Amino acid sequence: MTPSRPSWAGPRRGGWQAELAARAREVLPAPMWAYLEAGAREGITRDEATEAWRAVRLWPRVLGGHGEPDLTTQVLGAALSTPVGVAPTSMQRVVHPDGELAMAAGAAAAGALHVVSTNAGHPFAAIGDAARAVDPDAVWWVQAYLPPDREAAAPVLRAAADAGARAVALTVDTPFPGTKYEPADDAWVGHDLSWHRTNFADPTAERHHRGLRAHDLAWITETCGLPTVVKGVLRADDARRCADAGAAGVWVSNHGGRQLDRTVSTAAALPRVVEAVGDDVEVYVDGGVRSGLDALTALALGARAVLVGRPTVHALAVDGAPGVRALLDLLGLELVEALELAGCRRPEDARTVGAPPDL
Repeated sequence: MTPSRPSWAGPRRGGWQAELAARAREVLPAPMWAYLEAGAREGITRDEATEAWRAVRLWPRVLGGHGEPDLTTQVLGAALSTPVGVAPTSMQRVVHPDGELAMAAGAAAAGALHVVSTNAGHPFAAIGDAARAVDPDAVWWVQAYLPPDREAAAPVLRAAADAGARAVALTVDTPFPGTKYEPADDAWVGHDLSWHRTNFADPTAERHHRGLRAHDLAWITETCGLPTVVKGVLRADDARRCADAGAAGVWVSNHGGRQLDRTVSTAAALPRVVEAVGDDVEVYVDGGVRSGLDALTALALGARAVLVGRPTVHALAVDGAPGVRALLDLLGLELVEALELAGCRRPEDARTVGAPPDL
């Protein structure tokens, strides 16, 4: 059964992104919109992200005899209905009263991977329950930073594992938050943010660490029993180091352009990372993905899964859990079309159209 099209999608598939963002801006508090859309410094990396996917060219196949595409895939052995998932974002309770609970329900309804921010405004147990209420087999991970006091992070990681998280996405590109010019510090005056980082015994404690090392990956798995995915990798040599250190996956990300400005796009970094790790670990990517065609491009360059950030928050703001599902379903419809036109049946087949063929 084909899902109904959300009102913000308009009469055609293309061009809906601006309409969704415009509707989200209408309902979001001004500081939340500024926080969500901010990039580091001049915003160069943020602004280049989407165009970088559009600049990639594909090599479609013909005469393959394929039927309608099948989007089902697996990440770390867990079954998903789609390779397009939800990237971690914080402050979701400002976006919608149900925050991560609604995001979890929407992602579960779409059969998509949901990565929950360590700074979530709801307890991990409640988020896990919200996902399982929709789909008992819902797949979600927890994103994490490691503070200088490792033991302060241990209860948080264990709580996520107990709540049903399948992996830890360790963010390694944030020794401290990069400078952003919006919103101003006083913009949040009058907004109740007391729930922020509710999964921490001390929400005010330091959350970042300037000295992450490869052995920290093993510490995470030893602490909570979950595989570790390293998020924030752009270089091939770093990706290889992660794989050698025992990472279960490498996540190509520049933090949505929110950390070091003038950083290479994830579209440019992805093929080199994939080449460096080969089949040793899975590779995921985020950053500027705004359509099913972008998702196909990411899959063609070697990603196992594609994570979407800001648009999922826009959808959450506009229509809660149904909005999140509608967004993911729409991206899925676009990806189905793109796969079939590329001569591919399954997401993993897309790799055959991402590089110049051997002529």
